[in-house]
Amino acid sequence: MADPESYEISALCYAVRTNRKHHENFIGSAWSDPMHDQDEPIAYYVWTLKNANRTVVVDTGFDKTEWSRRTENSGGLWQCEYDQSPAEGLTGIGVDTRQVQDVIVTHLHYDHAGSLNDFPKARFHLQELEMQYATGPHMGHGYFSGAYTVDHVIDMVRNVYKGRVVFHTGDSEIAPGITVHHVGGHTMGMQFVRVMTVRGWVVLASDASHFYANFEDNAPFPIVYNVADMLKGFDKMRSLASTRNHIIPGHDPQVMTRYPGATAPGVGAMVRLDQSPD
Repeated sequence: MADPESYEISALCYAVRTNRKHHENFIGSAWSDPMHDQDEPIAYYVWTLKNANRTVVVDTGFDKTEWSRRTENSGGLWQCEYDQSPAEGLTGIGVDTRQVQDVIVTHLHYDHAGSLNDFPKARFHLQELEMQYATGPHMGHGYFSGAYTVDHVIDMVRNVYKGRVVFHTGDSEIAPGITVHHVGGHTMGMQFVRVMTVRGWVVLASDASHFYANFEDNAPFPIVYNVADMLKGFDKMRSLASTRNHIIPGHDPQVMTRYPGATAPGVGAMVRLDQSPD
């Protein structure tokens, strides 16, 4: 492994779902969880890793077509505030997705791999197990397939045939100072990203931990392939981050208020994760 380089990390919030309940974010019940029916918004992010040598994007988010489809198919029960696509939002920090060479896809759920075509020159870094999972027998069960969109998976398969997918098995170095780590749990091929910054090793959990409370309280998220692997994944993140304050959950709105950069939390907010939290 090469000597690590240091990166700036930006998180772009491109959507927020405000009508989500606490019980949708933690495994529990109305008997054991007094906040069972409490509103608990979820935010949707993509991340950029930048230094003088390269720009790497982590996840591609979903586009307006997917936003419309999920809203309509749910009869309006799934409601999400959405403005610009992730690609449009990233132009605000000088990232032209048409020129990005490397994209790490943490897993193939609709909100993490839903705009692959906005990155026409990129190599996509994916765990081999994730492709196996997303195209295998588990997708015959709605519980597992509901968070996938078949067209997104097909887009990734097309990129395989174009030679644009780099498959990883376990833990790998993407570039000096950027590594990926397989944990499973949320999906069979779930991976998180570790990045060297001026403040030390930052772990971008993505959906290895949706909220701070998932890994802080060892409270698993309910959309899960393997609960035991999810819990072990919390331990792995803690072991690889410089401190617990260096772990960034994948969907927590608190990220926008803990880190500098955003004038106000919400859709379009951009924060710097290589800087110390407030």
